[in-house]
Amino acid sequence: MARQLRLTAAHVGRIPVIPDPGQPDYQFVRPATDADYQAEVDRFISTAPDGPFLIFAYGSLIWNPATAVQSQHIAVARGWHRNFALHDQRYRGNPAQPGLMLVLDRGGTCRGVVQEVPPDGLEADLHKLIRREMSMVPSAFPARWIPVETETGPVRALAFAMNRKDPRYVGGLTLAERAERLAAAHGWKGSMAEYLLATVEKLEELGIHDRNLWTLQHLVAEHIELLHPELALDNAGLNASR
Repeated sequence: MARQLRLTAAHVGRIPVIPDPGQPDYQFVRPATDADYQAEVDRFISTAPDGPFLIFAYGSLIWNPATAVQSQHIAVARGWHRNFALHDQRYRGNPAQPGLMLVLDRGGTCRGVVQEVPPDGLEADLHKLIRREMSMVPSAFPARWIPVETETGPVRALAFAMNRKDPRYVGGLTLAERAERLAAAHGWKGSMAEYLLATVEKLEELGIHDRNLWTLQHLVAEHIELLHPELALDNAGLNASR
C-alpha cells in the first residue's frame, strides 16, 4: 500500500507566487556569463569518462530534467545525502522569507537516478543544464564527477554537489527548523513546499523512500495548516475515509 503524503497540492495552493525580486546583491559572487557557461560545458566534455554521458539526479532533475534523457536507472551515491541547505532569496524564496534549496551534501547515502544524455546534441543539452544549475560564479554547488552504483555495476556520473565553504551553505539546522523555513519560503518560481512535494512524490513513484524528506513534508504540511486549519480538517476526513 502506498504511503499517504501529508503535504498536498492544496497546501501548496495556499502559498503565493511573487514577482521576481531580482538577483540578490551577494558581495562574493557575480552573474555567470556566456564565457563561464562555455568553460563549464567544455570542462564537462573534456573530463567525461569513457562511455555514455551520465548525470546523477537527486532532486528537481528527476522530475524536471534539463536535458534529453536517453535512459535512466536507479543509482546510489555513497558519501552523499539530500539536504535542504542552500540559502535562496530569489527563486523559491525572497529576502524576507528565504528558502533552502535542495543540494547534494556530504555524508550518508543518496538514492537517485543516473540519466544518460544522448550523444546527438550533447553540447547543446549541457548548455541547457548549466544555465539552469549555475546562475552565479562561483557556484555554490559546482558539478563534479562522482562514483555511483547501479544494478549493472559502478559508473561515474556528473553531479552538482554542495561546497560547504560557500557562504550560502546553511548547516546545523534540525529537520524541524528546516521545515519552518520551507513552509514559509516562496519566490517567483514558486514555493519551497511545491518543490518538496514534487520531489517526494517522484521519489516515491520510483520506489525511493528518503526518510528525511518524508519527515519534512509532514512537518511542512503541519506549519501550513497552522495558518489554514481547514487543510487539517480535509486531511482528517481523507484519512478517515480510507
